[in-house]
Amino acid sequence: MVLNPEVLTILILNIIFALFAVVAFYLSFQIYLKWDINSTSQTQYKLEKQSFLSSTIIKYIFIVKVPLFLFFIFTLDKLSNLITGAMCGAGVVDATPYGIYLLILKVLNIYIFAFWLTLHYRDIRHENLPYTKLKFTIFLGAFILLMAELILEGMMFSDIDINKMVSCCGTLYSNSSTSYISELFKIDTFYLLSSFYGVYLLMILFAYLKNSYIFSLLNFLFLFISIISLILFFGTYIYELPTHHCPFCFLQKDYSYVGYILYITLFLGTYFGIASLYVERYLYSLIFNSSYIVIVSGYVINYYLKNNVLL
Repeated sequence: MVLNPEVLTILILNIIFALFAVVAFYLSFQIYLKWDINSTSQTQYKLEKQSFLSSTIIKYIFIVKVPLFLFFIFTLDKLSNLITGAMCGAGVVDATPYGIYLLILKVLNIYIFAFWLTLHYRDIRHENLPYTKLKFTIFLGAFILLMAELILEGMMFSDIDINKMVSCCGTLYSNSSTSYISELFKIDTFYLLSSFYGVYLLMILFAYLKNSYIFSLLNFLFLFISIISLILFFGTYIYELPTHHCPFCFLQKDYSYVGYILYITLFLGTYFGIASLYVERYLYSLIFNSSYIVIVSGYVINYYLKNNVLL
């Protein structure tokens, strides 16, 4: 196990999260079973007090967990300096069989956590607390995913061997890779970019039409297309190197940490878009998604203006 200050911080926080989450889970389960806003019984009065306590616990866990994802990525980058063969966080993720599953689970969880927070703040703005039972029902499922993440994170860090040779990002993210990543390189660039910009234009259209269902679905689709296009196309213009496709290296100082800006704007844009099913946030979604579009497209335009050629 690697126990540098960053890993120790994450593990200590995970223990605290787990302890408080268990308390919140117990209270949430009671609310799920017995909540009745129309009741004037002592049980309902007790549940209302418990809901305040449970909401406070969950709120602060989720508020910390969402930005902690960026700290996790930063930690992976720091660990790459200790592991033989790793040049960035990609090598650390590949260092154990748990890395890729943990990363996917973390991304899923931050969307769920952010959605819960949005639902919570909307719920407490109404006197009759219309979303109380729903938000605690969602937490029952989120609790399982949260605990799975904490356990998987501990397993990943405990399984890292700094003396074991790992693959660098140049090997992992290339068409010669034997992993599922190599399948992405079979996608035609024209169709990929057409889908990328096409979905964005459709989002603008359905935001104007205020069709929250299709708008939410388009944002979900935009998230995946954006990540794939970043790896296959736009990332090469950030690196100014046609063979470099790593989605981690531009998180480093050499590239002005632009990766953090890209991932934050993409997360906020797609999150507000997906959450439009319950809370209309068309404008916020379009602002952040448009910012993402401008940034990645700007690298391509800048490269072409400097070199009069595309990669």
